[in-house]
Amino acid sequence: MREKSRHALRIAALSLSVAATAGTALAAPSCGTDPVVLNSYFETGFPLPTRLAEEFTRQFPNVTFDIKEDQFANMMENSPRILSEPNAPDLIRLPSLTDLVANNLLKNLDGYFDEFGWDKFPAGQLVQLRVEDGGRPRGTGSLYAMGLNYSMTGVFYNKELAEQIGMTEPPNSVAELDALMAKAKEAGIQPIMQFNKGTGGLAFPLQNLMGAYGAPEPINDWIFQKEGATINTEDNLEAAEHLEGWIKSGYFPSDANAIEYFQMMSRFMGGEGLFMFNGDWESGNFDSNAPGKFGFFIMPPLEEGGRHASMSAPLTFGIGANANNADCAAFFLDWVATNEEARKINVAVGGSNPGGPADLPIPPVEPGSVTEASLAAGAVLAQDNGAMDFIANATGAIFAAGWTPELQKMVGGQQDAAGLLETVQREYETQLSR
Repeated sequence: MREKSRHALRIAALSLSVAATAGTALAAPSCGTDPVVLNSYFETGFPLPTRLAEEFTRQFPNVTFDIKEDQFANMMENSPRILSEPNAPDLIRLPSLTDLVANNLLKNLDGYFDEFGWDKFPAGQLVQLRVEDGGRPRGTGSLYAMGLNYSMTGVFYNKELAEQIGMTEPPNSVAELDALMAKAKEAGIQPIMQFNKGTGGLAFPLQNLMGAYGAPEPINDWIFQKEGATINTEDNLEAAEHLEGWIKSGYFPSDANAIEYFQMMSRFMGGEGLFMFNGDWESGNFDSNAPGKFGFFIMPPLEEGGRHASMSAPLTFGIGANANNADCAAFFLDWVATNEEARKINVAVGGSNPGGPADLPIPPVEPGSVTEASLAAGAVLAQDNGAMDFIANATGAIFAAGWTPELQKMVGGQQDAAGLLETVQREYETQLSR
């Protein structure tokens, strides 16, 4: 009898164990209740990830963040080494995906896609974050990263300077934009404030012009490393020649090659420059520190009524393949997109669409704010299906070894439009052959 009782107890214990295991398998990953320190590698000068981390710790006090920061250019160079270390980052800002995936340095997130129900996200939000086995091409395959938000580049403008030259509304074509720059130059106003030191800041206006002159799909094919893709097309040549014309007309500062990103921001906010090509991640900054003084518009098409196209990409974060707290890091990435307070921070600080499930509303913003204008521009871009990834993300080194030095040479009068595209394409093919 006692033997039967012991047997029954063993069966009961086994049943409880199986039930517990099944419950664990069915539950989405979380950060648990034990103390967790997320090893985090963020980009210098962009407060959004840190603000989100602070709110996450407020909601989940057992989780803290050990944050290290670095410049974008350094991250492009150092990410492979950092991700190779035994204590790889749980969260890392990713400048590029393909080489990291090829070298097995990033965690495959397909399992989290199912567990968190990321199929509720619009597929277009995640396409740039998918990579095939072996690291190329991008745009299909497994999910290796998530976006903290989904930003776009456009044109900020100084409302006071715009009024001085009679600009009453954003331009509707590239020709109208050119005319406004010419008026500014004639009035003694710097038409464009743009950086070009460290990383090639003229890539922003160049890619906006590429989107005006041609369709975004061939540019995405090149960035995603599709077979036979090239950046050296007739449309892109016209765009590069247009940029070269802006340089020769003196529309950029003569010392652009000596201006770093944060100097550009300081000078523009200080009143120097009618226009600045930059991303909506600065919208919250303008609204907080210079309310009512600046506006934002999407790059106009070549001809009025045409299709709008612009660089639009997720603020990409991944999880190291050797990360110690991968489940907690994935829970954080899901929380950023779905938590009401996190989405508010994302819009207020990041100035961009917070992404996430399609049925979640965009948090309200101040009427007449820069953020309102940039979110509206994002809606136009989505309607026109004109989003492109950033041309600097085509390979891990194309920004440093291709775009930056050639754009700096163009500013210095040592490179022309045709040579720019030929050299960058040659560097691209060299990198893909390694």
